[in-house]
Amino acid sequence: MHAACVAGETSEPSDLPHGAGGRIMAAMMQRRKFGSLGREVGVIGQGTWQLGRDRAGPIAALRRGLELGMDHIDTAEMYTGAEEVIAEAFAGRRDEIFLVSKVLPQNASQKGTLAACEQSLRRLRTDHLDVYLLHWRGSHPLAETVAAFEELERAGKIRAWGVSNFELDDLEELAALAPAGRPVCNQVLYHLEERSIEPDVVPWCESRAVAVVGYTPFGGSRFPGPRSAGGRVLEEVAAAHGATPRQIALAFLARGAPLFAIPKAARVQHAEENARAGAIALSAAEITRIDAAFGSARRG
Repeated sequence: MHAACVAGETSEPSDLPHGAGGRIMAAMMQRRKFGSLGREVGVIGQGTWQLGRDRAGPIAALRRGLELGMDHIDTAEMYTGAEEVIAEAFAGRRDEIFLVSKVLPQNASQKGTLAACEQSLRRLRTDHLDVYLLHWRGSHPLAETVAAFEELERAGKIRAWGVSNFELDDLEELAALAPAGRPVCNQVLYHLEERSIEPDVVPWCESRAVAVVGYTPFGGSRFPGPRSAGGRVLEEVAAAHGATPRQIALAFLARGAPLFAIPKAARVQHAEENARAGAIALSAAEITRIDAAFGSARRG
């Protein structure tokens, strides 16, 4: 499976109150401007890779996540069934979510991008996307994809566009083609055991007001266990915050501009735990400690 396929994965469960408690949690979610856009979104969003296999659990989790401030909803035409699940989960609530989808590289010619966007809009039952992304580099010239994105933006089908899985040389190439303020984001693989974007991609994006959205923030099977040196650091920092190690990992990955994270949750309890991470403010000393514990992962 291509690394670009996965946009987050499930965390461990915890219990948080509904009703008034949920509103308090939503208010505590840290929010920041998404790239060059004026709109602020929660620093922790919701990925939807493989959420189309079942409906009841994911729909409840997505709705609960929104209640808790995770309004950034990420999907793609590649995520079979996920766009339809999102449409059902947020029927009548489109204005409450920040909706992102992606075009596959093989569909990213100028005409193909236009057609793919129309299909995503149909599946999502909406008339526009907040951001539309190129999922990863393919054989179609970037100029064609950018031309399609600009056409879609002029038509009001998308509010803005961005990219995914772009390395520094890709971003430099794109910058020569893109108008001011575009791309608005670069969605990339980012977790504690894979931090290769930090030396060059993150500074490039930060200097140009480009959001960096980390997918697979728990690293799949690579999340550090409590017996590892890094895992022990996470456990200790988590204890100081009354949190879980996975919440601390998310808080670190979204620790400041231009960073965001999009874990996936297939159950309400998982959504609740993920959302709690958005309210955790790590101290400079804690960030330095986690950074040192996983420093060898900076280059993958």
